[in-house]
Amino acid sequence: ITAKAAVIFVTLQYNVTIPATEEQSAETISLYHYGIKDLATIFFYMLVAIIIHAIIQEYVLDKINRKMHFSKTKHSKFNESGQLSAFYLFSCVWGTSILVSENYISDPTSLWRDYPHTLIPFQMKFFYILQLAYWFHAFPELYFQKTKKEDIFRQIVYIGLYLFHIAGAYLLNLTHLGLVLLVLHYFVEFLFHISRLFYFSDERYQKGFSLWAVLFVLARLLTLILSVLTFGFGLARAEDQQLNFSTGNFNILAVRISVLASICMAQAFMMWKFINFQLRRWREHSSSQPQSVKKKFVTAKGKTNRKERENGVNGTVTSNGADSPRSRKDKSS
Repeated sequence: ITAKAAVIFVTLQYNVTIPATEEQSAETISLYHYGIKDLATIFFYMLVAIIIHAIIQEYVLDKINRKMHFSKTKHSKFNESGQLSAFYLFSCVWGTSILVSENYISDPTSLWRDYPHTLIPFQMKFFYILQLAYWFHAFPELYFQKTKKEDIFRQIVYIGLYLFHIAGAYLLNLTHLGLVLLVLHYFVEFLFHISRLFYFSDERYQKGFSLWAVLFVLARLLTLILSVLTFGFGLARAEDQQLNFSTGNFNILAVRISVLASICMAQAFMMWKFINFQLRRWREHSSSQPQSVKKKFVTAKGKTNRKERENGVNGTVTSNGADSPRSRKDKSS
């Protein structure tokens, strides 16, 4: 009885079958577009993401936490990095396989060619559905993980930026560009969180953060370059530049400027946070060095004073003692 309703939640909707042609392929092709029923699919896979989150937490991260005996602050950060690194790795591998299979890497013009990209393959749509489901599941996880009140606002902004840009790429039929930028961003974020996991296990591990810092800046620059090429050159030179909701064409000047401004503001925000983070680390490192030098100087000075006191006491005992050469000479005289 409930099978018809369950299909809406479990399987992808809005399937379009394209008949085979002699020029393209000998088999029929199934492509997908988006619609209101996707919300039900996103809700179902959001529940799946909550279950997988709990499994990783209980059977992997909690066991490591018991062995390492982390403090409360490190405990929450370790759990956050553990969950995100698993998700970023999964998304990077899957997204890269889609890019290779669809030849988006070998042909950069595919980012804007044949826009609007209203019909997308099964893997592409499923990828976006799972991305939205994962970041929606992060809201109830704030309650399940008992996030501190002072960290809730930061987490909401973090989650909101992901949902805003992923949903924007999905609804504006910019799935090709969105996939490339997501894989690029996820790879850098995966490197950061995996480096933080190694740092928690051994605080001497710092090389991963240095590599992440270089790749973070390069990723921001590459993101801006691809965005400017897509909106400033590719879509700006397209023949059809009229707003049409029925065909899914949003290639007008106002939309291009708004999307490009949103991407630039997001990159500027991340660079600002990155620069503040690096400056804070530099201040902490520079302030810790004089203290260590001062401790060494005080220790060395204390040893010198101790030796001087010992020599002074020995000299006093020798000069006042009966066995000194001068006292024996005085006695003999």
